[in-house]
Amino acid sequence: MTSETAALSVQTQDGGTAFAVRVTPRAGRDRIDPPREGVLPVRLAAPPVEGEANAALLRLVAKALGVPPSRVRLLSGSRGRNKRLWVEGLDPDQVRDRLSG
Repeated sequence: MTSETAALSVQTQDGGTAFAVRVTPRAGRDRIDPPREGVLPVRLAAPPVEGEANAALLRLVAKALGVPPSRVRLLSGSRGRNKRLWVEGLDPDQVRDRLSG
């Protein structure tokens, strides 16, 4: 682990796990990068209009976690690049392992 990267910072919250995401819309393709400073960087091909990027984010993170998209919710940041997500039914170690691996 370099000084630029760090483990994903996750917190138990309401029967699930919450974590921070930094989104880069209009990327060449959808991709989850290694955690940086405790935040999960995500690149999305979708533009940040009409909720397209948020919907793409939830689908991509759900797929990476191996859960249905209905179990991933946007807690905050719907209009910005910095967001907080919550996933139902996974503990912090499971989330960290699945997204950091």
